[in-house]
Order: sequence, then C-alpha cells, then structure tokens
Amino acid sequence: MAYTFNPAELADFARYYGFHYDNCDPLAMMRDVFFDMERGLRGQPSSLPMIPAYIRPVTRVPPGKTVVALDAGGTNLRAALVRFDEGGRVRAGEIRKAAMPGTRGRVTAEAFFDEIAEAAAPLLAGGDADGIEGIGFCFSYPMEVRQDGDGILIVFSKEVDAPGVIGRAIGAGLREALERRKLRVPERIILLNDTVAALLSGLAEIPPGGGGADRYGAAGGPVIGLILGTGFNMAYPEKNIPKIGFASEEAPQIVVCEAGTFAPRWLGMLDREFDAGTRNPGAYTMEKAVSGAYLGPLTFHMLKRAVGDGLLRFERSGEFLALPELQTRDLNAFMHTPLAAEGPIGELFGPGERDALASFVYLTSIITKRAALFSAAALAAAVERAGGAYDPFSPVRIAVEGTTYVMYKGMREALESYLHTILAADKPRFYTIAPVEQASLFGAAVAALST
Repeated sequence: MAYTFNPAELADFARYYGFHYDNCDPLAMMRDVFFDMERGLRGQPSSLPMIPAYIRPVTRVPPGKTVVALDAGGTNLRAALVRFDEGGRVRAGEIRKAAMPGTRGRVTAEAFFDEIAEAAAPLLAGGDADGIEGIGFCFSYPMEVRQDGDGILIVFSKEVDAPGVIGRAIGAGLREALERRKLRVPERIILLNDTVAALLSGLAEIPPGGGGADRYGAAGGPVIGLILGTGFNMAYPEKNIPKIGFASEEAPQIVVCEAGTFAPRWLGMLDREFDAGTRNPGAYTMEKAVSGAYLGPLTFHMLKRAVGDGLLRFERSGEFLALPELQTRDLNAFMHTPLAAEGPIGELFGPGERDALASFVYLTSIITKRAALFSAAALAAAVERAGGAYDPFSPVRIAVEGTTYVMYKGMREALESYLHTILAADKPRFYTIAPVEQASLFGAAVAALST
C-alpha cells in the first residue's frame, strides 16, 4: 500500500510528543516571560538574568552629531566615522575592516588594544576629529558592563587568542592605546553588546512615529532590540530595576534579558531528549527551541523519531537516519525549494514519493511555527514591559537583527502573525517591527550619544 500524506495524523504525532505549536497558550507564555523578567529585575531566582546595560537610550537621535563606531565580533573588526543627518538618520563614511586582534596568533593585551587603536586612529586624526562626540564600541564577547559605560571582558570565544585581555576594561585599554598615539580621545567610550546595538540602531533606522511629518511633536516610542539569528536575545528600556536600586519614569535604561535562557513549560519529550544530547543540558532551553544554531539539529531529531515510529516512510529513509547531522542552513535551503529534490535532503526522495516529501515539509513547518510562537510570546512580554504600545502616536519600535528572522523559511511571517494576535488579544496595540542593517555598527554609533 502506498504511503499517503495525512496531515491530521502528522499533527497528532507532534501533539503526542509535545512539539505542536497549539500545545502552547501564547498569552500564558507571554505572562510567564513577563513575570520571570520581574523576578530577574528584583534579583530573585529566575531563568532570565535581566542584565542592566547602564545605557539610557535617547528618545530621538540628535541631528548633526559625529561619532566613531567600532564593531568587534567573530573574525573582523570594523570602524567607521558616523554622522547623523537632520532627520537623525545614520550616514556612515567608509567602513574600515581589519582582522580581529588575536585571530592570527596569540597577542599580548597591549598589542590587542594597539591593533584596535590602529583601526580607529585615522578617524580620530582626520579633519572632523575636533567634532567627534564619542566612541561607541559594540564588543560581542561576554563582558560585565560597568556603570561608567566600560566593560570588563569575562572570556573570549575560541577564535581570539589574547588571554591577557581577560579581566581588563576594554574601553580603558583602548583609551590608553589611543593616547599612546598622541591622539585626542573623546571623553565618552561606551561599550555594548549586539543586542543593545540592535535596539539602538532602531532609534536611528525606524521612524519614531511611523514616518511622515509630525506637526504635534510627538515623542518617539520606545525601541526593543531582538536578536533572532544563530542565538536568541532581547533588550528593552526598563524604568524599574530594584536589584540595583534604579527607578526612573522619565529616563529608563536598557536591560538585556538573555532571553535564550528562558525555560518554557511547553516543551515535550523530544525536546528533552535533544537537550540531553547538547553540550549544555538544561541551559538555554528557549534558544534550543527557536534559534538558528539549533533549529536544524532539533528538527532532525524530531523527524528521525517520525521515521522510527513508521509515521514518515520513504525508500531512502535509512540514509536520512544515517546522516551525521542536519545543519540549519541545509534544512532552510531545502525548505525554500523542496520540489527541486536537490541537496542532502531533497535528493533522498524519489519521483513517486511526493506524499512523503509533503509529510517531511509539514512536520518541519510545525517546528518552525512553534519557534515563531515562542519568539513572539517573549517579544510581546518585552513590549508589555516597555510600555504596552497603547499610544498610537508613539508606537513601540522593534528592531530585529538575525538571519533566522530574515531568511529562515516561514519564520518571519509566522512570528509577526503571532505577535499581532497576542498583542491585539484584549485591546489595540501600536508597534512596528523591521529588520535593521549594520545593526552592530550603527547601534554603537547611537550608544556614543546615549546617556
């Protein structure tokens, strides 16, 4: 008997193993995230650490300002002189690129900071040097941010070999290296991570009132930064952080949620099995359900169970089970053109196995939709904490950075649909959501002007 596509049976399989999106109550999940945020802000036990960034975002980016923006992450270091035009929009000059210090062999702490100073020096020595307001430095490595805007490096990822920098203040080290070059160094050197940078780039890139002329001088709405790429994280402006004694209705400061560590209660048997086989069992459970680092491997684990249970049958299923891994990029490429029967997945289905192919795509789409729902529920909690998005003239602006949001098949549409459903459940909300380009660099530029 030929295998037939049976969507009801596939959906029940997902429900049985606990990964169907309709197992989750999105409004209840939003409340779960919201209250875990509150616990983290109070310093109580929570799956969300809620880390203060000690940066107060400007409501509108002041026009006519010039700053130096630096972005260090992965293998590259980037530097640019950035100006803000009369509308507060970013206008970057030539972006200078260099290898990240320590990626071509071990370097001392002094050499590490000297290489960064070498990238920044031409910008500080040019004709605009006297008008530079500050330096914003997006430093995408684990660090403890201090109240003065500097950051203490906790650890480097494996590609950077500069052990002497660990425990050092990055901004202070850069200042010393620039002063060794006899350069005039702006008073402000502000350190931030990529999530804060995404938020701040939204201040410059997303119009404060939805665009168009404003005859009434309405204040710009708050901005939330969402990272949905290899990882998952959020940052938003918070008015009350009891654990550090901070409270300000008029000048909130940015908090980094570390949202990937949230522990959803709507995870099933296969999620727990998958988690047990990761390098950090029990940690980053939200990230393992939604982010690009895990979506491919998680889907692979769940689809292997469907094959093992006899729910998904095709002639070369043994070869599928024998694959050493399934990377998210390969799964995404397949999902964009499944009928082409190409790549490590598509080529496993024969011409007469359309129904099996449809079942494969159907189950994968369920996993993607659940990831979108989880992400939307967490984001809705951040919208609630940022003010609720009730003012039609100051909509919440959600700045998103990450290839999983932009490129992963079905993610963006589903996330935005769920977000609208959650936020419109009781009363109208006003928000805009958009990807931001050059978020790390442009966010660093805005940070240099934030207080």
